[in-house]
Amino acid sequence: MSEYWDFKKVGYVGNKTLTSGDGFHFYNPEEVILGKKMKDWLRFSVAYWHTFDQRLVDPFGDGTAIRPYDKYTDPMDNAMAKVEASFEFYDKLGVDYFCFHDRDLAPEGDTLRETNRNLDKIVDKIVEYQKTTGKKVLWNTANMFTNPRFVAGAATTPFADIYAYCVAQIKHSLEIGKRVGAENYVFWGGREGYESLWNTNMLKEQEHAAQFFHMAKDYANKIGFDAQFLLEPKPKEPSTHQYDFDAATTIAFMKTYGLDKDFKLNLEGNHANLAGHTYQHEIRVAREAGMLGSLDANQGDKLIGWDIDEYPSALSETIAAMFEVVENGSIGPKGGLNFDAKPRRQSFAAKDLLTGHMVGMDSFAAGLRVAAKMKEDGVIENILNERYGSFNSGIGKQIDDGKATIEEMEDYVIDKPQKDLLAATHSGHLEQIKDTINHYMIEVLAK
Repeated sequence: MSEYWDFKKVGYVGNKTLTSGDGFHFYNPEEVILGKKMKDWLRFSVAYWHTFDQRLVDPFGDGTAIRPYDKYTDPMDNAMAKVEASFEFYDKLGVDYFCFHDRDLAPEGDTLRETNRNLDKIVDKIVEYQKTTGKKVLWNTANMFTNPRFVAGAATTPFADIYAYCVAQIKHSLEIGKRVGAENYVFWGGREGYESLWNTNMLKEQEHAAQFFHMAKDYANKIGFDAQFLLEPKPKEPSTHQYDFDAATTIAFMKTYGLDKDFKLNLEGNHANLAGHTYQHEIRVAREAGMLGSLDANQGDKLIGWDIDEYPSALSETIAAMFEVVENGSIGPKGGLNFDAKPRRQSFAAKDLLTGHMVGMDSFAAGLRVAAKMKEDGVIENILNERYGSFNSGIGKQIDDGKATIEEMEDYVIDKPQKDLLAATHSGHLEQIKDTINHYMIEVLAK
């Protein structure tokens, strides 16, 4: 195999140096944290589309990316070269997993049959490399948003021929998932929403989407593809409104249409922000509903109003995310952290791909370290126990036990003076809590 990437394999160097790019400062894959190796807590994955296909375009400019396989101009030759380059990249970065859309891998043909034939040739090559390297697929999915035929959606399209095409495309994508041993299968509704309600039958579109998901799961069962099935929420963009707006909305959709027994959630930080939430909020909603399946790792820019997919570097956000993961005991039964992220348009050099992933991996590893120490010390547990302590006895315990009647609660408070009610409240100490987390971050990461 040719060498594509002009950099050495990345190793753990510790945080005794301030130099970026010389190795992992916080990610030590074999180190045990709370009884589990870091690599098993995090299960990092490289996103094929952003890492190898993304040309760093933006709404105002053409792509700037310089990639080592650009010398191959024939589409299939280029696709084959990217497979070779990708496995070299996984090895040098030290990750065990990757993710892909079907259309990331191979060019489309004039018919679906021709497209499938192109795709199968590339998947054959991927399977060969999997056998010799041991690299695994965290999840695969289908791109049903780029081609103009999806102008009005895929599973929610108003056009029956396009709907049928989508079902057929998913069928082959599921077969590929089984071939590559994908541990999860993700549905991301890139255009599953509407631009205006005036020309939209919202109920019909959601019913069609639910039928689509059921058909996919039934076929996966039929062929013995036992991946965890995931839906990925996003509130808008490119649609004005997408049906999988956020975790809570998507869970409600799943329960309404009987999908909640077979599907969980794949959550992304940038999507959470677009919905007006923190990443921690979305993970908490999924975790407490028993619906946390897997995570995409990126961040947005608070000054830019679209989904820009930066590599995650904000430690306050990775600590919050990993705290939820630690509380859950894992990301999910088969989940991992997929870097749905790309370099900035000015970071066009091939090595920027490596650096971006290193930054993201170290940021989440640092988050894990801090979250684990907070868990060991019971910091948040103690805060919550104190804040909700009034429910441990008396009327509070009756409420928690479901035994308090409406008449008993009225009798309990009817004659209480206002000063006694005010005395029953306590400060939330938010400033102190945030400062405590800062101290943990400084102390843990300085070691």
